[in-house]
Amino acid sequence: MSAAREQSEVQFGRTRINYDIRRSSRRSTVAVTVSPPGVVVLTAPQSTPVERLDRVVHEKARWIVSRLRLVRPGEPALPTREFVTGETFLYLGRQYRLMVRSGSPAVRLEHGRFVVTSPRAAEHERRAEIRDLLLQWYRSHAIERLQELVGRWAPRIGVDSPKVLVREQERRWGSCGAGVVRFNWRVIQAPLRLVEYVVVHELVHLLHDDHGRAFWAALGQSLPDYEQRREALRQAGPRLQW
Repeated sequence: MSAAREQSEVQFGRTRINYDIRRSSRRSTVAVTVSPPGVVVLTAPQSTPVERLDRVVHEKARWIVSRLRLVRPGEPALPTREFVTGETFLYLGRQYRLMVRSGSPAVRLEHGRFVVTSPRAAEHERRAEIRDLLLQWYRSHAIERLQELVGRWAPRIGVDSPKVLVREQERRWGSCGAGVVRFNWRVIQAPLRLVEYVVVHELVHLLHDDHGRAFWAALGQSLPDYEQRREALRQAGPRLQW
């Protein structure tokens, strides 16, 4: 007879996240996986209390929910990016159509379009270059806009303006520590009010390390509608992944 399956659940906004717990004597850290058809599994060291695992799930809830939307049956899969003329890309919540031309490597935003020029090459090489060029463009514009928002909000929250870094992060929109805030470049695709939510969220973390009551109270003082912004970002999240 097999042992009973260890499980727990976490409420995240209006979403209830049920997850399985697998324990291993060989693990020293907690790993989170989301697999079809929407199974969430935490693999953890033998002695990790369930309360700690619940906190991990809550901390990673935004990423978990976005992954669940991708793997659950009956929900349309997001199309794979081809990086060809006619595709659309988001910037600050607005859709821009891509136009690919031959020429020296460059990206510019003009007349409501992303115009990307790339030297003639094999198709797969060209697509990879176009992605890299777009990524460079997004990162440079993300750092500019995020620095602006951090500079505007830091004094309002009562913290010194931290150093701003833009990174390639898959599971988080932002993180912070020791006078530095790090942001996922992908967030710059979202509407400005959602980018602002991520910035304020991380700045408040400079005052409160965890997601306790004091943190949410401080966030609510700065952004009274933070719950609506957080939910909107959760729903938009899967469309920002590429």
